[in-house]
Amino acid sequence: MTETTEQPTEATPARRSRVELDKICAEAVDLAREAAAEVALEPIGEYFGCVAEDVRVVTHRFAATHRAYRGWQWSVTVTRAARAKYATVSEVVVLPGPDALTAPDWVPYADRVEPGDIAPGLVAPTPDNDPRLVPGYTGGADDAADADPADASITRALVAELGLGRNRLLSVEGRDEAAERWLDGDGGPDNEMSRQAPGDCVSCGYFIRLSGTLGRLFGVCANHHSPSDGRVVHLNHGCGGHSDAVAESRIAERPPAVWDTIEFDVVPWD
Repeated sequence: MTETTEQPTEATPARRSRVELDKICAEAVDLAREAAAEVALEPIGEYFGCVAEDVRVVTHRFAATHRAYRGWQWSVTVTRAARAKYATVSEVVVLPGPDALTAPDWVPYADRVEPGDIAPGLVAPTPDNDPRLVPGYTGGADDAADADPADASITRALVAELGLGRNRLLSVEGRDEAAERWLDGDGGPDNEMSRQAPGDCVSCGYFIRLSGTLGRLFGVCANHHSPSDGRVVHLNHGCGGHSDAVAESRIAERPPAVWDTIEFDVVPWD
């Protein structure tokens, strides 16, 4: 039989170290093993010791032997009443050990759609009160849907020209979040591709600047040879496909002909 006490850690409150290990409860190893075997319906593995949970409350730990619970431990808590000469079982549970295979943390259904999960035919509803969006200004766009009145037609054209007419627009928080994500992405300025590039994207002829406030820092690459083609890139991003990266001589020197079919010899007449 082994009697141990745990040192205070994050998982073990410091209060445990101040609780005296009850001798009768600590010696009830066989009782704890029998209780665990009754619940597990299989042999119980190695005994890992015990720890004082409270006054006259001790938890014994055993290794789980089931193949599906490798690294898990049977935790049996025993206790006794004041002046009682024997311990009784209070609780039997199986808990993961430090090397146990456990299920991933619970993710709420509303947060389970991650970037790249939206496939063709999949509709991801916009979350309620999404901080990345703010109400847009339709400016009579609903009325302008009727093309008969001349005024409604003018309103529709004006709204479209100004980029309005949407029910929701990107908020300041949404723009900042996108900017931070793009800065840290492959199109950002601080990566190996940018450091070895012959020039920045802002000076490249394939660079198309975004409109609005995000256009102060970002644009889209239009070079089909670049790994950033069709993606958002920072002004100071760069790659080997810069438009100014031209060859010193575009005319290659041809090797001598194997058989000369151009020149000819003039043979004088006798």
